[in-house]
Amino acid sequence: MNKGTALVTGASGGIGSAIAEALAREGYNIAVHYNSDRDGALHTCSLVEKAGGRAAALQCDIADCGAVERIVEDTRILLGDITLLVNNAGVAEICPFAETGPGQWQRMLDINLTGMYNCCHTVLPHMVRQYQDSGRQCGVVNISSVWGIYGASCEVAYSAAKAGVIGFTQALAKEYAPSGIRVNCVAPGCIETRMVAHLDKEALEDIIDRTPLGRLGRPEDTAAAVVFLASEGASFITGITLPVTGGFC
Repeated sequence: MNKGTALVTGASGGIGSAIAEALAREGYNIAVHYNSDRDGALHTCSLVEKAGGRAAALQCDIADCGAVERIVEDTRILLGDITLLVNNAGVAEICPFAETGPGQWQRMLDINLTGMYNCCHTVLPHMVRQYQDSGRQCGVVNISSVWGIYGASCEVAYSAAKAGVIGFTQALAKEYAPSGIRVNCVAPGCIETRMVAHLDKEALEDIIDRTPLGRLGRPEDTAAAVVFLASEGASFITGITLPVTGGFC
């Protein structure tokens, strides 16, 4: 069953690639957004196509509103109207707060928070129009982080941005529910991706020790949560943040 088109930001690898592949198996065509890793985006496109979906790799800096408008229009031309937006693109950085300069702070907000705003602000009018014209319900899933819930030492900027994602989700869900648009959030814990590659063995073992399920998460764990929140099985769920953390707290 064709479910329309999903725009997945930051889909050139890791969690984003797993989300794109999983949604393709559910019947979505996928707009694979990337910023710099074109090879990774093309690999994700191949996974989407093997899973039965159509795919297009689209490049932009999501902190640039004009560039986001361009890829949204390209998506509609190449793959059709967007019925699901997954705001996954993000960056993380470990840095003591005292050493976090204004530029680093702004970069965290620009990509992790403003990028999500740019995508939602551009896509939502198209989703509202679909609901008004045909009653078709659409959805948004934002990717936050466990640190957006609990905060992390030496990651104040990242934690603040990801906490903003959660507040944004809760407020937007209330505003757009009457327009048939559900807005939810997934907060992954420590997932085996390039984003945690900088952690040494001792740090990873400490995280595993603090995780009741006794392992790191896999990208597929987060992807499964996104698939659920986008599904008919979650049709009465909006405004929630679903932790995918293995019990970490």
